[in-house]
Order: sequence, then structure tokens, then C-alpha cells
Amino acid sequence: MIGEQELNNLFPNFKELIQPAGIDLRVDEIFRQVGPGSLIDDEKKLPELELLKPPIYTLKPKTAYIVTVDRKIKIPKGYSMLYIPRSTLLRSFITIHTALGDPGFYGTLQFLLVNQGKYDYTIKKGERIAQGVVFAVEGSGEYKGSYQEKED
Repeated sequence: MIGEQELNNLFPNFKELIQPAGIDLRVDEIFRQVGPGSLIDDEKKLPELELLKPPIYTLKPKTAYIVTVDRKIKIPKGYSMLYIPRSTLLRSFITIHTALGDPGFYGTLQFLLVNQGKYDYTIKKGERIAQGVVFAVEGSGEYKGSYQEKED
């Protein structure tokens, strides 16, 4: 696991969000599903989404949402990132489901945010929802998948 000093060097755009063992990630936009999706023979058809009205988002009980992080991230070659939910959300019956951040990935992070509770939960744009934990990866290539964005 990479610590605070190296995180500052690797992720200069996140300096104010760096913690001793990870990078805080904040809510940008939240979407709800309004159409079907599929994955057949490795062909992806992502569901149609509708943006919830910011800056205060209301998450309905037993409902899943897509949440984006407030800035793009570039994971350097030779590193990967795991995303872990903040404990305040877990204590509030909110879960975040994530995937591995591959070496070389550049783009907007998206997570699945689920209100597991019985009641509405409100969250404001800009709140910290997860922490990215970075690990060195030896002998790796770079991500070249369909979610790669063009660097600015």
C-alpha cells in the first residue's frame, strides 16, 4: 500500500484529499436507472440513466444509483487502486460497490451507491464517499478498455 508522501507525488490533483493511507473521493453526480442494460457475449449495453437534481441528492430506500467522483483520475502505470467506502456511509446503511482501478486508467470514476436502509438518505454534492487505496503492481501493462477517456 502506498502512503501519504508518495500519494502526493503520484496524484498532485488530489493534494487536499490525501489521507495517511489513501485518497478521499467526493460525490459529483448521482444517477438513477431508467432503462434496461445487458451483457451478452461480451457486448455491453449500459442502462439508460437519469441525473438526480443536485446539490442535495435524496437516495430512496432499497434503491441503487450510479455515482460519479468529482474529478478525473489518472492511475500511473505500475499502480492499481482499490476503492473502499467511508465508514460514515456504512453506518448509515449506504453501501458502495466498486471495481479495481487498473494501471494506466484515466477517466471519471463511477461506483454503485445503494441505500440498504428503510429510510431516505440525503447527501450533498462534494461529500466524501470513498477512499482510493493505491498499491504498486509489478510487471503490469496499462488499461486499454472501453471506459478509458482521452486525457485533457
